[in-house]
Amino acid sequence: MKKEAINELSTADLMERIEEQRLEYVKMKLNHAVSPLDNPHKLGACRKEIARMMTELRKRQIIEGKQDNK
Repeated sequence: MKKEAINELSTADLMERIEEQRLEYVKMKLNHAVSPLDNPHKLGACRKEIARMMTELRKRQIIEGKQDNK
């Protein structure tokens, strides 16, 4: 998922997508432990996508916190 697509998601949708990605990552990791994946780089890509979404979520939380203080 591109950064632009992540920015367009609402906060609730973003949190939902993070949870879905985390579940998918855990499943891939377990499957990889049992039998190797065709492309093990998918694990890293999935982790990076989760990190991008978490970064955007944190950025929104910081912005909301600053607005509350004003």
